[in-house]
Amino acid sequence: MNKVTKLGVSALCGSLAAISAANAGDLTVSGGVDMSWLSLDDATTGNPIGMGSNLTFAGSGELDNGWGVALSVAMTNSDAYSNTNVTVTIPDIGDIRIDQGTSATGISRIDDVTPNVWEEAYAVGIGTGINNVDGSSAGSTIEFTPSMLPDGLAARLAYTPDAGGSNAADGASAASAASDPQGSGYDATLVATDGIHGMEGLTLTAGISKIEQDSSTANYSGDHDETTYAITYAAGGFTVGYQWSEEDLGTSANEKQYENEGYGITFNVNDDLSIGYNHYESDQLKGTTTVVAEASSFQIAYSAGGASIRLAEGDAENTAYQTTAMYDRSSTILSVSLAF
Repeated sequence: MNKVTKLGVSALCGSLAAISAANAGDLTVSGGVDMSWLSLDDATTGNPIGMGSNLTFAGSGELDNGWGVALSVAMTNSDAYSNTNVTVTIPDIGDIRIDQGTSATGISRIDDVTPNVWEEAYAVGIGTGINNVDGSSAGSTIEFTPSMLPDGLAARLAYTPDAGGSNAADGASAASAASDPQGSGYDATLVATDGIHGMEGLTLTAGISKIEQDSSTANYSGDHDETTYAITYAAGGFTVGYQWSEEDLGTSANEKQYENEGYGITFNVNDDLSIGYNHYESDQLKGTTTVVAEASSFQIAYSAGGASIRLAEGDAENTAYQTTAMYDRSSTILSVSLAF
């Protein structure tokens, strides 16, 4: 017989209230809209007009003991739920963030930090299907950001009890699918800037992730592991960067492993106008065959107040890791964004 144990958080909060009651906080609402026109050179475009909307509710307050509490609830297109996270800031210790959704924790925060002026090379309307590292962020996570580290060094540790479990409502739970059972997972990331290594403009980034997998699963060969390293350098109006990542799926059949490389260079012409170029390659090992998917993009972005105009030219080969000619594509996309 299964036994379910439920911790009464409301009772716990009631006892804590005698020690530290919350002061009145603020709640704000922000939003924006993106409108685009897309042209595909090597595929049927269909309706080229796209629209995206974003709405975020943000609240914050402070407990009597000096702890800060911040809440963010994000809604994306068609008022669809995207993410909720709560961050508790403990003075001299750091931030504890409980995240439920897709706003990125752990290694997903640094999945692609190569410089761009708008979007990654594989995200300009081509539909590359390129796989990238996202760690344990697919499941609800608890992330700790310590504040006692020296200047120029930032670390984060993220943990999820069930990496394959979906979001759960208060007092409920959600488990991995039976067809792909995943267990607990953790991520660790580290970012070093000139405050620690002394070279102005240079940023070094690294991250690892490990997710436990059920050893009784078909084709099991180990845990799900991800690793990434990146280096970026900014001088004057130029920023250049390179990143490498690897994902081992822990399986002995079908897709086994991905190895990715990306680089970018951007130039700020002035405070409002930027141009940039990005390139990304992803090697998929499937069985004994390796397929390389590639994407490149040249972009221009102009902003004035709350309005932004972006133009991107994109090219991709072997999208979705397919090698026939129909999977080589090119695109031109014009986007206008308004922030409220």
